[in-house]
Amino acid sequence: MTHLVTLIPGDGIGPEVAEATVRAVEAAGVSIEWERVEAGERALATLGHLIPDDVYASIEATHVGLKGPTATPIAGGHRSINVALRKRFGLYVNFRPVRMLAGLKTRYQDAAINLAIFRENTEDLYSGLEHEIVPGVVESLKIITQHASTRIARAAFEYARRENRAKIVAIHKANIMKLSDGLFLKCCREIASHYPEVQYSELIVDNACMQLVMRPETFDLLLLPNLYGDIISDLTAGLVGGLGIVPGANLGDHHAIFEAVHGTAPDIAGKNMANPTALMQSAALMLAHLGEREASARLQNAIEAAYANRDSLTGDVGGSATTTQFTDAVIRRMK
Repeated sequence: MTHLVTLIPGDGIGPEVAEATVRAVEAAGVSIEWERVEAGERALATLGHLIPDDVYASIEATHVGLKGPTATPIAGGHRSINVALRKRFGLYVNFRPVRMLAGLKTRYQDAAINLAIFRENTEDLYSGLEHEIVPGVVESLKIITQHASTRIARAAFEYARRENRAKIVAIHKANIMKLSDGLFLKCCREIASHYPEVQYSELIVDNACMQLVMRPETFDLLLLPNLYGDIISDLTAGLVGGLGIVPGANLGDHHAIFEAVHGTAPDIAGKNMANPTALMQSAALMLAHLGEREASARLQNAIEAAYANRDSLTGDVGGSATTTQFTDAVIRRMK
């Protein structure tokens, strides 16, 4: 069976890690027909739009996308491309598994970290509803709904049941935001009552951050509203080597986009130095989503074998290999 997948290479190092990932996916033995479209600064420069219409049309047709990093200006300029795509296609689950790869040298290398983030992806402060009330006073609206909170909670508990995960902790600040975060917790508790085999607990977000730094191995699944999920996703990535390692998936009822969540790293773009691990691991999630579980495991195992041997790692994780050399090492292990 041939799968049709939208490929968005992105900006900076995006095209390099995307090409490396395409090679690895094809070596895994899956037939993929890639529909390449441009979004981001490259698209703006060449086509005049950050997200050209053919991007939306392609994902609408394929239902599955693999996306490299795209640039987002700070405190001005265009809106986040990631946020725009998530809202357009109803990608309400942001799923990020966080595991320590053997061979990585971090201060947490001896901790058995194997957790997963379930972050609500469509509302909260990311609704983008803000305005200036009077000069010097800006109001930003935090939107929490029963509908969105319930469906992200259900997604987390369904995953726990399907994958035999033992416990879920909901992260909140309901001691201060009693109505908004209180509603989120109410929905989580309601869904939890239908899954008695999964241990459910709650943590205030600041305490959760401290506990993650002190005892990351005690966490299993984390269930969070959008903003806290964004922050804690990066915090947990830092425990296992950084954003260049951790994969990401944006899932909805009808569409899915798998992406590397790291930046575009323009300082090393075009130098064959970029680490494609995050996008490769995202592609492994994509293959599982497409029903190609054997190929997904083959790719994931090859990545982990490359890290365990440490002979072909890129500079950001303590090696000296190029992007091409790391990719070749992953492919060799699949063969």
